[in-house]
Amino acid sequence: MISRRTFLASGAAAAVALPSLARAQGAAAPAFAPKAGDWRTFQVVTRLEVQAAGGASQAWVPLPVFAAQDWFKPLGNTWTTNGATVEAVKDAQGAEMLHVRWNAGEQPPVVEVTSRFSTRDRSVDLSKPGSAAPLSAEERAKYIAATDLIPTTGIVKTTADKITAGKDGDLAKARAIYEWVVENTFRNAATRGCGTGDVASMLESGTLGGKCADLNALFVGLLRASDIPARDIYGVRVAPSKFGYKSLGANSDIITKAQHCRAEVFLSGYGWVPADPADVRKVVLEEPPGKLEINDAKVVAARAALFGSWEGNWMAYNTAHDVVLPGATGGKVAFLMYPQAETVAGRLDCLDPDTFKYTLRSAEISA
Repeated sequence: MISRRTFLASGAAAAVALPSLARAQGAAAPAFAPKAGDWRTFQVVTRLEVQAAGGASQAWVPLPVFAAQDWFKPLGNTWTTNGATVEAVKDAQGAEMLHVRWNAGEQPPVVEVTSRFSTRDRSVDLSKPGSAAPLSAEERAKYIAATDLIPTTGIVKTTADKITAGKDGDLAKARAIYEWVVENTFRNAATRGCGTGDVASMLESGTLGGKCADLNALFVGLLRASDIPARDIYGVRVAPSKFGYKSLGANSDIITKAQHCRAEVFLSGYGWVPADPADVRKVVLEEPPGKLEINDAKVVAARAALFGSWEGNWMAYNTAHDVVLPGATGGKVAFLMYPQAETVAGRLDCLDPDTFKYTLRSAEISA
């Protein structure tokens, strides 16, 4: 059947001082200053060939339906499959996915999803509040709530209170939390995938290492524990960085392992403000020649930019946590940023695309 449908709580002062330190050492600060400009349109093709090993199977492919009129516009998804049934579904947290079921004997079970979207760089002027509409009471409650892996009490609350002590207002508190995460965490190259985002375990162990889903979840958790709305946005890098940062872009059209989680904090008068402390730590570890010092000019430039701005070389899927896959026999997933599949043998390892057998390919196209 074929289906197709069209405790170094460094605040704002530290952010100001760091560029001065880089200049004092004679380093020329690279340009890394995303600003709203021209829109770019991309197409991402996700292809799965489920290793079914006999018996019925099913898969869930995340769909990029997140929308923000100032920087991200989904343009629709189409698909082809030999599945017996296929439908776009949502979980209770708002994550949209394509759910495909294959009958026993269908070899190989295949689905290919084509997603198109337009995006551009974004930057929020933090020098003075604007006129952004406030969140509704329902939205605010959603974005300060705890999740399974992001509690807002206990050690998370205690840590947040220490970081924000003496800070006046949500902007100052959010900046202090951002700087603390940058100063006190590290990117761990050995972490599988993007990490799990188990915030309490990170703090309790004292080992604040991981990748984007860990470090940005820590940022979000500390904000929520401070009663400041925040959220992770799960997606994938789709193009190289136009600012020349090899570590902050997809450097091939094959983006199968380019998943990346970003974060936002909601500030009164400013609206949703982009942030990405995890990418600052990625620059430290991975930007050539690698293992840069925190005061390296490239790190300083990224650190200054990544509280308040993003580069538009990335596709956004959703902001959902604790995702229940409709019809699944296995448990829920912490977030939906990778394709998922189940066979008679159980759930496949979404972090092993070679065995699972899926690929993502990106291309910039005409609007």
